[in-house]
Amino acid sequence: MSRVPYVPGFAKAVSEGPSPKAVGKGLRARIPRSGQAELAIAPGRPDAVAAVEEANAGRLPELTPIRVGRMAAGPFAFLRGSAGLMAYDLMDTPVTGIGAQICGDAHAANFGLYGDARGGLVIDLNDFDETLYGPWEWDVKRLVASLVLAGREAGASEDECRVAARDAAGAYRRTMRLLAKLPVTEAWNAIADEALVSHTDARDLLGTLERVAAKARKNTSARFAAKSTEQAPDGGRRFVDALPVLRQVPDDEAAAVASSLAGYLETLPEDRLPLLARYELQDVAFRVVGTGSVGLRSYVVLLLDHRGEPMVLQVKEARGSALAPFVAKAGFPVPSVAHEGRRVVLGQRRMQVVSDMLLGWTTVQGVEAQGAGSGSGRGEGLPFQVRQFRNRKGSVDPAQLSGDQLDDYARMTGALLARAHAHSADPRVVAGYCGKGEALDEAMTEFAVAYADRTEADHADLVAAVKSGRIAAEMGV
Repeated sequence: MSRVPYVPGFAKAVSEGPSPKAVGKGLRARIPRSGQAELAIAPGRPDAVAAVEEANAGRLPELTPIRVGRMAAGPFAFLRGSAGLMAYDLMDTPVTGIGAQICGDAHAANFGLYGDARGGLVIDLNDFDETLYGPWEWDVKRLVASLVLAGREAGASEDECRVAARDAAGAYRRTMRLLAKLPVTEAWNAIADEALVSHTDARDLLGTLERVAAKARKNTSARFAAKSTEQAPDGGRRFVDALPVLRQVPDDEAAAVASSLAGYLETLPEDRLPLLARYELQDVAFRVVGTGSVGLRSYVVLLLDHRGEPMVLQVKEARGSALAPFVAKAGFPVPSVAHEGRRVVLGQRRMQVVSDMLLGWTTVQGVEAQGAGSGSGRGEGLPFQVRQFRNRKGSVDPAQLSGDQLDDYARMTGALLARAHAHSADPRVVAGYCGKGEALDEAMTEFAVAYADRTEADHADLVAAVKSGRIAAEMGV
């Protein structure tokens, strides 16, 4: 018997019972790995157009045609904007019951480069609007299905698309096995950037990554501010309209966003406060964001230091995760969320090795919800997440890759996803279930192809609805 007491928050000593690996392996009897290929579309499933319209509820109505237009651009784009619909379809698929902090939207375009506090570049998952605690399988299935769709859009052969899906699942499985064998601290910080290419044998992608990294290093607040601001009469800087993506806002709206930053500062570590105290707030503008978030309120805030050098913050509305009701029905109770911005930020920190040093959250008073799904009632203000804007961000467009490059990219993203899940799920248990063989890889491949086919049909329905006038779309924005 140990001479020190058990301390909550630490693992309890266990001398009997199966090992974590054996626990994971034992789950195969209840949920065979081959069963992960299953996809059964429920009879009551909403059609694609109804799902898009439901997801549009609570968004700014003048912007929803842009969102529809972006989703109508292709099946891969449709998938990117339909995390909730896919969660509906996953709700009745087999799950092991192993929970993890999941991205909730782990499609292939949601991985990318960004800057760390010391000026280096990190590659990782980089969008967490839908994050919550749920089944690890859902992230893997969203990733592999998206790779098939991206490959088809790029003109890859069906065999190349299948190989990419299979190798993403295989990289996830092998990386989880590797992490299970490492000391805990090494596993926690594993897969450093310089080792990622060799770990996943992604040499065909090396040139593309180097070009993306070179572009990312130039993608800064200073460059954005130089293009998007002008000198104000008082000698400062202000944003200029670049419609429909960037527009000035009324004074009261700008003041509400600016006032909310006091609350944001309270969510940051104290050692960050002297840094921000050296900046002066200059202006606030509204900026339309990516496919899944179009129609939500999203602001850019211009700050200048004593030399006139800019920093831009993004203040982005945080709605409840579209996956929440479906995760609950899949057996993962969803706790009540006090603040959706906090949910996003904490989920991001739990999944990334390195997060934005200025990541935080706030509530903006004086802006009201448009309808259901906004995450806050009338008069209570709306929850927002706050982060650096254009912090040397760069991304690989998977729909522009050759077959060999797509396969390399698939292995990289599969490995990164495993590392992200291993922060919250015991990699020994997940690895025990996944095993040494390729049974899981093959099952995930079959699911990926089936769901890609389903998504193509959904996209065709949306395009038909746009052409018939059932739903408004603004294309090419």
